[in-house]
Amino acid sequence: MLKALTIQNLATIERLTVEFAPGLNALTGETGAGKSILVGGLELALGERAAGEAIRAGEGFAVAEAVFAGPPPPDAAAMLRGELELECPGEREVLVLRRELSRAGRNRCFVGERMVGV
Repeated sequence: MLKALTIQNLATIERLTVEFAPGLNALTGETGAGKSILVGGLELALGERAAGEAIRAGEGFAVAEAVFAGPPPPDAAAMLRGELELECPGEREVLVLRRELSRAGRNRCFVGERMVGV
């Protein structure tokens, strides 16, 4: 389950952390409130394609970080164990996915503290 999403210097948002509660969480708001930026931040953390234009004007980098609680779904767990050779989090542990973008074109991805390919 997604527990928290933090984005920094993404589109018009300087820094924002959203914590999600158990059960249904709904993102609502007027047009232009930033709902799409939150979804875009989650997509970045999960490995979506990224462009330098997504970085906030005047900034050199952007970060998207998603914190998940509990064991991942079976497909994700298999990828963590197989391709990435990482241990899967247990029932009470968290999994942190972080993506860092820079205007210079450098793009870094992390699972926990370990750097991985997109």
